[in-house]
Amino acid sequence: MAVKKAAKAKKTAEATAAHAVKTGHKGKVVLAYSGGLDTSVAIPWLMEQGYDVVTMTADVGQQADNMPEINEKAVKTGAVSAHMLDLREEMIENYIWPGLKANALYEGVYPLNSAYSRPLIAQALIYIAQAEGAVAIAHGCTGKGQDQVRIEVCANALDPSIEVLAPVRDWHMTREQEMEYAERHKVPVPITRQSPYSLDDNLWGRSCECGVLEDPWNKPPKDAYGLTVDPLEAPDKPAITEITFDKGVPVAVDGKKMKSIKLIGALNKLAGAHGIGRIDMIENRLVGFKSREVYECPAAVTLITAHRALESITISKDVMRVKSDLEKKFSELAYEGYWFSPLMQAIQAFVDSTQESVSGTVRVRLYKGSAVVEGMKSDSAIYRHDLATYSEGDMFDHSASVGFIKVWGLPIKTWTQAHRKGKVVFKSVKDSHLKP
Repeated sequence: MAVKKAAKAKKTAEATAAHAVKTGHKGKVVLAYSGGLDTSVAIPWLMEQGYDVVTMTADVGQQADNMPEINEKAVKTGAVSAHMLDLREEMIENYIWPGLKANALYEGVYPLNSAYSRPLIAQALIYIAQAEGAVAIAHGCTGKGQDQVRIEVCANALDPSIEVLAPVRDWHMTREQEMEYAERHKVPVPITRQSPYSLDDNLWGRSCECGVLEDPWNKPPKDAYGLTVDPLEAPDKPAITEITFDKGVPVAVDGKKMKSIKLIGALNKLAGAHGIGRIDMIENRLVGFKSREVYECPAAVTLITAHRALESITISKDVMRVKSDLEKKFSELAYEGYWFSPLMQAIQAFVDSTQESVSGTVRVRLYKGSAVVEGMKSDSAIYRHDLATYSEGDMFDHSASVGFIKVWGLPIKTWTQAHRKGKVVFKSVKDSHLKP
């Protein structure tokens, strides 16, 4: 069935291309559209290249007060149709929760909030393109950013027959030239104070770069943050919260069951109020240079901290060691745009298998920028008090240690007997100190 669909899609694309040669009309292109200057100007620009423009706006939980107006603006600017997709649950179920199960942190720090949304946007673009019979998709990324790589690699992984266009990367216009172009083409441009930063936000967190942040000696100013309070100004009384997990997925906060969107929102608010989740890092970018990035991920940091703690009492030592190595690879693949790669699929299958026992409750203290685990419990715990205790009720067989140590240390003992001769020497201790 899939082969027949692919053949039909190829035949349609070839027919469209042949028609374009004859008429100069290239067919439909689906544009990832935010309503900002870059993507607004991209509509008439793509029309000038011979395309009918269809827009796709993704709701991934970003803080935007103009979402209802975006489709209307797209059509007024020249789009033949406009789509608004609520992808919040899709992002959580297929991107955020898999990342949480993997305790995913790029370079051990960044919770990948922006990186998760890009393959999702690529997926939505291809979905609309296939439904609309479009020959291409387009995005508003620059030639310097890494989002262009993520979107294009993911799009090609999903449907290589659909071309990917990058107007902003191709037209080489300055911001002033874009404004002039918008005025000539009567493109409505939002009249707002231009932020000195480049911002991106969604359910899993907020990123901030550029401006004064480009100098790593500069302390991030207060206006660089939007989700968290300064830890020094956070409440003097800590907040204690209990997070319940079912097979690696959080399902309740303080005993109250919540749907995923509400749960993340509640933790963002609670942890953010205590200054949790501020990250200031020099990041090794995919496109070859280092970048100073400021992130705010209150819920993400809190949940990853709690999830990792719960795994410590529910997963065996050997599985945890292998999983730890694969968590790093998972994070790299997500960051680099290889979300739909065979390796990522294989790692996710392994991670999912480890989460069958990761159910229970973790108690976390939120206080002035720190999320600290204070307690954990699970019906699936492989931690046993009667084995760990040094007090009454100790069930550990101490006599078994003698034989275990002999066998465990035998390889080293055998090597020493064959190769290492002489007395033990300390460089800082003179032999005369020990002579009678």
